[in-house]
Amino acid sequence: MWSLGKIYVVGIGPGAYEQMTIRAAECLKTCDVIVGYTVYVDLVKEHFADKEFLTTPMRKERERCVLAFEEASKGKTVAMICSGDAGVYGMSGLMFEVGVDYPSISVDVIPGVTAALSGGALLGAPLIHDFAVISLSDLLTPWEKIERRLLAASEADLVVCLYNPSSRKRSDYLQKACELMLRHKAPDTVCGIVSNIGREGESCRILTLEQLRDEQVDMFTTVFVGNAQTKEINGKMVTPRGYQNV
Repeated sequence: MWSLGKIYVVGIGPGAYEQMTIRAAECLKTCDVIVGYTVYVDLVKEHFADKEFLTTPMRKERERCVLAFEEASKGKTVAMICSGDAGVYGMSGLMFEVGVDYPSISVDVIPGVTAALSGGALLGAPLIHDFAVISLSDLLTPWEKIERRLLAASEADLVVCLYNPSSRKRSDYLQKACELMLRHKAPDTVCGIVSNIGREGESCRILTLEQLRDEQVDMFTTVFVGNAQTKEINGKMVTPRGYQNV
């Protein structure tokens, strides 16, 4: 009879080992098996070479979760890794859902640094006031619902951080999102784009919402759309919180 193991769902941050939290790194050092999407496993493999690695491709998320639980059922300590934070478009929710079928195996979540925070730091201080994070991927969310969320956030004058802004099949989604936000935001609204956060080719740029509408980006880009008070200060994107008015 196998003894039951343990599962940690670990957010590894933007990609570079140096940007992983100490708690996340220590967790990966002590586990027996690291499970994840192939791209994410490749990011950590060289730093934890003595571990057993198991991967599944994109769109095999449930199979990945089952794989982790099956390994834990053998008495192993397992880490399910996610980029950014495990609880922000990560695997923690699905792990708890699948875990219903494995009631004797405990699951803990180890937080990481999501792209809204790591990308925001590169741009300056875009998220100092209220903001919304919205994914433009309609793989799991109907586009009609994404449209409503974009319009509501824009009408409320929230800073908007966009994940998954484009792909080969969704090459015009960022343009469509900008056109929706332009119904409530000014064309000269300060925006920022950050690509390959914490990885080779990292870059960031500030531009207006009108300019953003014509930008070509990919899945490794995070987009920031400011509110009515967001400004550019010495090449940085800054959203004032209004301390001077207190």
